[in-house]
Amino acid sequence: MSECLHLLELPRPEPGPLSETCVECLAAGSHPVQLRLCLVCGHVGCCDSSPLKHATAHFEDTGHPVMRSFDCDESWRWCFADGSIV
Repeated sequence: MSECLHLLELPRPEPGPLSETCVECLAAGSHPVQLRLCLVCGHVGCCDSSPLKHATAHFEDTGHPVMRSFDCDESWRWCFADGSIV
């Protein structure tokens, strides 16, 4: 894991989740495989293993670069802008 400059720009403390699941999946009648939490705004989106990839779509729509796993057993973060675990 490496430090990226995007981590320095994140709000402290990190935002709380805006929902408990991917609301885009709910609206589309799809089911998320795993969830990701945007560390800029708290949006919860589904992972790239999910059919609709809403976490990636959120990054593409907003430019918010860093998300973390929303799974309570995981603590890793991903920077979409750098394409790496941070």
